[in-house]
Amino acid sequence: MKLTEFSLILTGVLLNAIAQLLLKAGANTIGHFEFQPSNILPIGWKLATNPYIFGGLSCYAISVVVWILALSRVEVSIAYPMLSIGYVVNALAAWWLFGEAVSAMRLVGIGVIIVGVCLVARS
Repeated sequence: MKLTEFSLILTGVLLNAIAQLLLKAGANTIGHFEFQPSNILPIGWKLATNPYIFGGLSCYAISVVVWILALSRVEVSIAYPMLSIGYVVNALAAWWLFGEAVSAMRLVGIGVIIVGVCLVARS
């Protein structure tokens, strides 16, 4: 895999991971809400005007464009498994930013993912 191809894949994956983290930050600021007809407009407005939610959706949109560029250059059987890098990034960032637990079992799983991505990238 060429550096340009890997860069496109990694950029797409990181944008997707950032989108998830921004959406989580937005959800944290809005808080828990009930799914009721009376909540549709007030919660919809909070979601639509939340800068974290907007940023997360923007990152998703950009990541789709970058991902299409990557897929135009790399076989999907190689590119798609690279999305697993996002699991690693999100687990570590959620621990750092949101104080989420990263148990020993999760760390082992992250290690397995990293080994798998390396094997796919080298094939």
